[in-house]
Amino acid sequence: MVRRNFSRFLIVIETGLLDDGRWIPVRKRKHLAWMAALILLVITLVSPLITMSVASAADSKNLIYDEANLLNEQEKSELNAMANEYGAERQTDFVIYTSNNEEQKSEILLTEDFYDDQGFGYDKAHGNAVILTIDMYNRKMYLAGFYKGKEYIDNGRADKITAKIAPDVTDGNYKLAFEKYIKLSYEYMGIRPGVNPDNILFNIWFQLIASIAIGGVVVGVMAYRSGGRVTVNRATYEDSSTSSVVDRQDRYIRTTVTKRKIEKNNNNGGGGGGGGGGTTRGGHSHSGSSRSF
Repeated sequence: MVRRNFSRFLIVIETGLLDDGRWIPVRKRKHLAWMAALILLVITLVSPLITMSVASAADSKNLIYDEANLLNEQEKSELNAMANEYGAERQTDFVIYTSNNEEQKSEILLTEDFYDDQGFGYDKAHGNAVILTIDMYNRKMYLAGFYKGKEYIDNGRADKITAKIAPDVTDGNYKLAFEKYIKLSYEYMGIRPGVNPDNILFNIWFQLIASIAIGGVVVGVMAYRSGGRVTVNRATYEDSSTSSVVDRQDRYIRTTVTKRKIEKNNNNGGGGGGGGGGTTRGGHSHSGSSRSF
């Protein structure tokens, strides 16, 4: 006899007895048994999801420090969720820091002191981190990579990121600029150091088109070979002993001159990158790129 405890009554599957001694019909017994099994199944499936959700919320940390009030609450919440999600895959904190810089520090020192004070790091204090600082006093941005962030977001890659987000920062499209920063940092950290991350070979559309082209060539070659080979050509009926060039002449047609205007870069997307890396007062080395907006 198998017993199962469910809510307020006990079902005895073989006999159909309730805990108060009453009998229940066979159909009702089966119905209750199926309902009980279904409830157990739902609890079994849902419990891990609830646990994961609670754990995920507990593990989420604040990575958006908008002291200059450039974002609303919804934008900060969305960016923070995005930074936590992308950062977890790269085991690196992707941090956004905006400041009115009342102490009037340089954008580099502002970032360095912020890292020292906050101790960012994915799995430990002062660990892997990438910080984008928006200095509203000097109208400059600074992107710095620490530890693994420094290895993958070196000075060159940091310059590429600040150059790509500068137009949006200049236009006041801060949320869009910050989303680009997180996505680009995530993308670049997935490419081994020392390789140009903007190489067309890493472009997903290029890879797709190349795959289709290669597949087409392979199919074409197979189709060509399946039709058999043609063995007759020009030399089959040509008598090389009696064949020769009868006449040859050169004739001038025309001369063509092409003019091309050299475009100038007006640099409307912010000042040139630079700044390089350095070491914080706490002794933490970092890469970096500074750019005005």
